[in-house]
Amino acid sequence: MVRNKLFENYMSCIGPIGNSMFYFQAYEIFSSKNSGSVSLIGFSISIIALNSWLFYGVYIKNKPLIFANIVGALGAFFVVLGIIIYPKI
Repeated sequence: MVRNKLFENYMSCIGPIGNSMFYFQAYEIFSSKNSGSVSLIGFSISIIALNSWLFYGVYIKNKPLIFANIVGALGAFFVVLGIIIYPKI
């Protein structure tokens, strides 16, 4: 039981950290005002996948899964927004 709680706490930290890469990509797009070679289709698929995992996390009431995928879905949304606002030059 204690082992499960420790692993859940670990995943509550590592999940959002792993999904934070989207924010670095979004920052790069917004700061350079150029989406470079970033794929709109790829990040759109990421949003669909992250939201699917988010809904699954809500369905099974798994807080680490919910939190990690909220972080990821928002970050991927910002990337897609940046791609739309600042198309490739």
